[in-house]
Amino acid sequence: MLIETNTKIVDPSSSSPTLKLKQLHITSENSKIKSNGASDLLQTKLEEIEEIVENNKIENKIENAFTNGNHIENAKKRRNFSTTAIHAGIVPQRWDMHQVVPPISLSTTYRQPNPGEPIGHDYSRAGNPTRDVLEETIAALEEGKFARVYASGLSATSAMANWINTGEHIILSDDGYGGTQRLFRTVSQAKHGVELSFVDLTKPEELRKALKSNTRLVWFESPSNPLLKVVDIRLVVQIVKEYDPNILVVVDNTFMSPFFQKPLLLGADAVLHSITKYINGHSDVVMGVLVTNNKELDKHLNFQQLAVGAIPSAFDTYLVIRGIKTLHLRMKQHMENALTIARWLEEDARIEKVLYPELESHPQHLIHKKQSSGMSGMISFYLRGGIEESRIFLSNLKLFLLAESLGGYESLAELPSVMTHASVPADIRKELGIGDNLIRLSVGCEDSQDLIDDLDQALSAAIGRGH
Repeated sequence: MLIETNTKIVDPSSSSPTLKLKQLHITSENSKIKSNGASDLLQTKLEEIEEIVENNKIENKIENAFTNGNHIENAKKRRNFSTTAIHAGIVPQRWDMHQVVPPISLSTTYRQPNPGEPIGHDYSRAGNPTRDVLEETIAALEEGKFARVYASGLSATSAMANWINTGEHIILSDDGYGGTQRLFRTVSQAKHGVELSFVDLTKPEELRKALKSNTRLVWFESPSNPLLKVVDIRLVVQIVKEYDPNILVVVDNTFMSPFFQKPLLLGADAVLHSITKYINGHSDVVMGVLVTNNKELDKHLNFQQLAVGAIPSAFDTYLVIRGIKTLHLRMKQHMENALTIARWLEEDARIEKVLYPELESHPQHLIHKKQSSGMSGMISFYLRGGIEESRIFLSNLKLFLLAESLGGYESLAELPSVMTHASVPADIRKELGIGDNLIRLSVGCEDSQDLIDDLDQALSAAIGRGH
């Protein structure tokens, strides 16, 4: 016989039951139960299960009862990235028909066997089975314990910003994503009375000067957007924790994906991704995530999902689960194409300067090589000219699409000064070097020679023939 049921699991370390979903499979080699009479047997078995729960023995029973008895043990072993991307969070035994692909759980609510005793979830704003799979997968890829997904990258940023109280202080990298700066300036600072300092974190002495007794958070991207400055993550963590171990260090890892860089392993307290970009990789989902090993912080992030409600749909989480399966393949192609193009641009007389951390000419190249295993498809460069040449160049591209965002399989190009970073005050853009001749490319997975030919003809239209 085969009986499947869901039940609460008692955590032996706690006096209260934890709402942890498991499925118990009870088999017999000698008989198959028809529908008639099955209910009596089911009731008997449910009573047996409740007795096991009361005796706090359920965990061992479940592990022994899995159809694939060694699945749990194997899942605990460290796997290589590609294997983790494909298998993390995927446990067919969770589902009634042992689906290899996790089903999309569209239900907004869940039946409770008794009042106030949900089996795993009670309402999809608070938790959803499809979302569980995605969070487990991303946590595994970043080698973290907890992950919480949100409706967008900025929703995830807001959840982290809500950790900070009025009168407390945040240090941010000076050239981060314009949307992040806008959130902290116009909401955290203007509405909530939080103090902000924007610092060039490639200069350790500037960080030391900026730290204050009320500092609670240090937030930065590495590489940064759009100047691709590389911050020594381990050094920043060391400086911050020596000053005050309670200050949290959060790294926006969007430009790298966990394939190339894992900030938690370098000492960061939390990692943020705009899942919209490389993790999903198909330009059809808006989503964000925060990953941490800090249990107290995770409780806060989970509460933000429940209380604020900026959570993604089950269908979107399914799309991301699917996109992750090719993350390792896509990132390799992004880097191969981008490095080829960056080297070509560096040799072209129509280009003033190329910013790509894999190039030896990059000012933080050695730091990049120390803390990362490669680089994504993000390139920034200054062409010779101004706003007019930039506009002509961008309007003549054929394969590179003129669009914001990044990280999809298709190649994109944009002008940060009037697009992604238009919300940054003009004087600050000028000081940072985000000029009207700075072009940002998100190199996709097309053929690299076709992409070079496209850049060449657009540069010829804007400036003239090169090379």
